[in-house]
Amino acid sequence: MIKLFPRTLLWRTFVLIAALILLAVAAWFELFRFSEREPRARQTADLVASVVNLTRVALVTAQPDLRRELLLDLQEQEGIRIYPAEADERITPLTLDRPGTQLFAEEVRRQLGPDTRLALERDGLPGFWVSFRIAGDEYWVMLPRERIERQAALRWVGWGAFVLVAALAGAWLIVFRLRRPLRALVGAAADVGRGRLPAPLEESGPQEIQTVSRAFNQMTRDLARLEDDRALILAGVSHDLRTPLARLRLGLEMADADAQLKGGMAADIDEMDRIIGQFLDFARAAGGEPAAPTDLAALAQDIAARYRDAGQALTEEIVAVPEVTVRPMAVRRLVTNLVDNAFRYGAEDVRLRVAPARQAVAIEVLDRGPGIPDDEVERLKQPFTRLETARSGKGGSGLGLAIVDRIARMHGGSLDLLPREGGGLVARVTFPMAG
Repeated sequence: MIKLFPRTLLWRTFVLIAALILLAVAAWFELFRFSEREPRARQTADLVASVVNLTRVALVTAQPDLRRELLLDLQEQEGIRIYPAEADERITPLTLDRPGTQLFAEEVRRQLGPDTRLALERDGLPGFWVSFRIAGDEYWVMLPRERIERQAALRWVGWGAFVLVAALAGAWLIVFRLRRPLRALVGAAADVGRGRLPAPLEESGPQEIQTVSRAFNQMTRDLARLEDDRALILAGVSHDLRTPLARLRLGLEMADADAQLKGGMAADIDEMDRIIGQFLDFARAAGGEPAAPTDLAALAQDIAARYRDAGQALTEEIVAVPEVTVRPMAVRRLVTNLVDNAFRYGAEDVRLRVAPARQAVAIEVLDRGPGIPDDEVERLKQPFTRLETARSGKGGSGLGLAIVDRIARMHGGSLDLLPREGGGLVARVTFPMAG
């Protein structure tokens, strides 16, 4: 079903103001028409009656040899013509379908007599025709239409239309001025959602807009301070933990213990060091690294080469793509996290793909692991969450996907976790080309 009512605040406010203005103008016009109708009808009737009476008196009192010149003067100077009524004449009577016209006709007949006829056309000649009698003979007076038509009223209608258009333009300007700070607020809120710190909003305009902008600016400052404190705590704790870990690793190397026991303890120390590394990555995921145009295909090839040098089977499916403005080190951490997850949870047939995709560049990491249920995808993007079934039991801190999702949103992109055909998982990150 198509919704005709607009959804945006700008158009809803404009439509509401426009409807109120239209209602006010319509009410004003109706009041004007009602209050002006009777005076206008009586004034026009007085004018017609005066013209007819003066014409009758002039014809009666004029000398017979001067009547022709009188008729010519009336026609040339006043546009008034006099015709005798004829039995076979064809006339178009004045229609009395409107209250104003009825009142006009009644007033004319009251002043000139009940047998007065009114017409709009006689024998094909348009005009305003009024009959009168002299000594039992009937005559017609033809007045120009512009004498009777509502010229002044039409001008008022024109002015009313002008006022209506001006009022609508003013309403549009008012709403447009309100829209600018709201659009800025929406853009700043979107930046906060992507993990960016937006520029402070301009605290100007109406008091309500100033209050909202001031509160939003304070909120972003508080969020930035909380983010800095959290990153500082994570970085400090992670750094402090690595010192005893280094001592444990050194002590283990020097200890005279069973080789199998030493291997297990060394693996645990490496796992703890890797988890601490994830803490550090999460703390600096939105760090102060500047964005720069980056060839994601070349970046992915460099990462793949490092895994091959380490003896891990990573298949490349990388094609040339346009450069995208990103933070290179952050994207490198993103790809590394995805590849590490793929080797940890599905070591077979791990692939790294880079390809263009609908005004964006897509980076995909595919594995043949147990996959992720659809109802668990969004939860696993949150920090410190892990799947409790198929992909669990592999250790980890639950920060890998959170780091990836955070870096993707920071660049205006998205992380999608999709089932792979034939079994496994496809972790796809898209970066907009305009970003």
